[in-house]
Amino acid sequence: MELDTLRHSCSHVMAQAVKELWPRTKLAIGPSIEDGFYYDFDKEEPFSDDDLAAIEKKMTEIIKKDEPFVRQELGKKEAEELFKKSNETYKLELIRDIPDEKVSIYKTGEGFTDLCRGPHIASTGQIKAFKLLSVAGSYWHGIETNPMLQRIYGTCFESQKELDEYLKDLEERKLRDHRKLGPQLELFDIYQEIAGPGLVFYHPKGALLRKLIEDYEKEEHLKRGYQLVITPHIMQAELWKTSGHLDYYKENMYTFKIDDKEFVLKPMNCPGHMLIYKSKMRSYRDLPVRLFELGTVYRHEKAGVMHGLLRVRGFTQDDAHIFCLPSQVVAEIKGVVEFVFTTMKVFGFDTWGIELSTRPAKSIGSDEDWKMATEALEDSLKSLGLSYEINEGDGAFYGPKIDIKLKDALKRSWQCATVQCDFSLPKRFALTYVDADGSEKQPIMLHRVLLGSVERFTACLTEHYMGDFPLWLAPEQARVVPIKEDVAEYARSVEQKLRDAGIRASTDGRNETLNKRIRQAELDKIPYILVVGAKEAQGSSVTVRRRHVKEQTTESIEEFVKNVHAQVASRQ
Repeated sequence: MELDTLRHSCSHVMAQAVKELWPRTKLAIGPSIEDGFYYDFDKEEPFSDDDLAAIEKKMTEIIKKDEPFVRQELGKKEAEELFKKSNETYKLELIRDIPDEKVSIYKTGEGFTDLCRGPHIASTGQIKAFKLLSVAGSYWHGIETNPMLQRIYGTCFESQKELDEYLKDLEERKLRDHRKLGPQLELFDIYQEIAGPGLVFYHPKGALLRKLIEDYEKEEHLKRGYQLVITPHIMQAELWKTSGHLDYYKENMYTFKIDDKEFVLKPMNCPGHMLIYKSKMRSYRDLPVRLFELGTVYRHEKAGVMHGLLRVRGFTQDDAHIFCLPSQVVAEIKGVVEFVFTTMKVFGFDTWGIELSTRPAKSIGSDEDWKMATEALEDSLKSLGLSYEINEGDGAFYGPKIDIKLKDALKRSWQCATVQCDFSLPKRFALTYVDADGSEKQPIMLHRVLLGSVERFTACLTEHYMGDFPLWLAPEQARVVPIKEDVAEYARSVEQKLRDAGIRASTDGRNETLNKRIRQAELDKIPYILVVGAKEAQGSSVTVRRRHVKEQTTESIEEFVKNVHAQVASRQ
């Protein structure tokens, strides 16, 4: 049977159990999702851990009864009357939004009925292994002004063995959760109650990690012929009317007035890059023009969808736009894809999946332009010998795209890199170049990011490595720990020599036991702990404890510096 169908059926059984336990609870929606299912409920009192246990027990009873899922079609008016009687106001709203004349309902047991298009499994007895996981708040339709509902998450598998493996994996995910590791390792935090939701504060170590990521990116882009640019954070609304964002993206944009003119806090970097391209006459000999910016943007994400660094309202994209000739498009797309693969390997990722997303229902541009853009992306992937999946209707409003999804240490997918082929925006902004025959023609524009947003990629890195970053990315590479106070001055001199050599180091000279300070360095996931005592001070050396290596070595400071430099240079 289809796993999605099994999980959706399990969410239906959960809703039945909740209604049997708390009949006054109102039902919202209960879809299957990537790792399981959820159902949203409107219940006066919050669900507790004991409630989840009671729901699981009731679900088990329903499953043991092996009740069939019975589908029935009703006219909309008849369905409305049915759900009015049970005061299911959310179901009534859903019915009104359905364009068809008839709707389907499913019944189980003696009296449970749910509005649902299905499909479902044959009977509840086919559910063999399930688990309720957590409760979270969720606004109806994800809109903050709507009622706050309670969302119960669960998962379901075809066998107990698969469920046990997933639950074990889930425990590993909790240990890697960047929302816990970030504050714990003093990398970043989100002070939601004070500063507002979805706004990230980088602490010194997190800012340093971000600098290392960004420095690598700038260096590699310059090597590949990109030019660095910086564009303003606010621009007049007229610019966003020209780009189409005000028509297609306004609900996610921050707008405000200055001197009776409407301005926008930029949600994208592309219009600014097009203005820079347009600042002077371009010849076909100048193309391709590759403009790169670590551009901070702001988007009004709904409160219900924000999640740590993965979905925020202010973030920085490693954004580039390539303006090229039609004859250069395929080569430029291939260059971007290869750049992505090189970059991902440097950061420790070696597996990924690729999707080609086609024209969405809400879009701009001619059919001919979309056809050429889609073919250019597809030809690039084929010429590189890469396998990919078609993601129908999920392109940007101005063009189709290739999405490259990373696989982390737990084989989870992370959406990071994308390249989009755009014939429409260059036309809207009247971008041109002078061709060999002296005529003005329109360039083709590629939008692309490698990491996606720096915030999302930082979350990805943190969970992939569980905060135990490779040496070249570690915000603190070495911690000097003096055995006693009488060698504190020597410890500080070692720290300074390391800093002078470009090694990120600190000294822990607190009035604590040696074991406690070493333990703290291990909890802080420091790659090297350098223990120094009278013997080391006399010999200008350090005793090196390398993370994950049992053996200790005694090395001169110069030897240690040389070894660290070699490892950093290799970016292993």
